[in-house]
Amino acid sequence: MNRVPMTAKGAEALQAELEELKKVVRPRIVAAIAEAREHGDLKENAEYHAAREQQGFAEGRIQDIESKLGNAQIIDITKMTNNGKVIFGATVVLINLDDDSADEIQYQIVGDDEADLKSNKISVNSPIARGLIGKEEGEVANIQTPGGAVEYEIAAVLYI
Repeated sequence: MNRVPMTAKGAEALQAELEELKKVVRPRIVAAIAEAREHGDLKENAEYHAAREQQGFAEGRIQDIESKLGNAQIIDITKMTNNGKVIFGATVVLINLDDDSADEIQYQIVGDDEADLKSNKISVNSPIARGLIGKEEGEVANIQTPGGAVEYEIAAVLYI
């Protein structure tokens, strides 16, 4: 199976979620199933069926996280020397040259599972990230977006 890039912070977050599921959620669901069994007839026991459904979701999520962590190539950008080049994990400050406002926007390039536009984390496979990877600070990148081509100047590249 292919290795999937993941930042160190992303791996830590998944590991924390896995621990929560295994040590808190799973035992709580097992206790709920045991309590529901004590109520008698399982065929018409809504609590039992709800607890079994929760168990299915939790176990599925545990398997999903373990698979993701098993296939992850964890990259800690803070341990690399900043040479001004845009690479996976870098935080990039961009200026939209097609927009007259000259506002700066900052994105961190992360793995697919970590991407969250609300916190300015974009997937390494997104059009913007693909257009930025390999470029250097001060260069202009012409990015093909679904809304058309947009020019961005790379104001800064941070390895944080």
